[in-house]
Amino acid sequence: MITKRPLWAETSELMRNYYDTKWGVPEHDDRELFKMLILELFQSGLSWSTIWKREAAFEKAFANFDAAKVAVFDQEDFKRLMNDSTIIRNRRKIMATINNAKVIQELLADGETLNNYVWSFVNFKPQRLQLNGKRLPSQTSESKKMARKMKADGFQFVGPTTAYSFMTAVGMVNARED
Repeated sequence: MITKRPLWAETSELMRNYYDTKWGVPEHDDRELFKMLILELFQSGLSWSTIWKREAAFEKAFANFDAAKVAVFDQEDFKRLMNDSTIIRNRRKIMATINNAKVIQELLADGETLNNYVWSFVNFKPQRLQLNGKRLPSQTSESKKMARKMKADGFQFVGPTTAYSFMTAVGMVNARED
């Protein structure tokens, strides 16, 4: 049982459930990691609840979060996504998602998994963040390092704040106070 939730997790049943069952739980499945990377990318500049309540729509729009399928999206797929009112229709974010799927396919072709790639930034073990009642930071030295490396490797729209949000969402950083 969760004894203490942050304010953002108390805004709705959907957010309570997300916090209680998903947020901060170490994730190692490549499809789930790609999913969270997509959703965190789209969340940039918006509230998480805006994105999370559209999770099923994003799943449908982006081929069940299958990076191999998204990597081969063409102009027709792009147009379909730009006309899909169930997701966030941001040209740069859609293009970045398709690009990032291609980068992931390159990693796989080189014998790397998305899991190993992202978890290497925390030496393959969750980092504990001591909040002590303080607000969750928007970025850390690790997220800055991760964002720089991802950019160098061809990823798009993953700056230090998005990287840090991703890291906490998938349990690379444990920011829970409970």
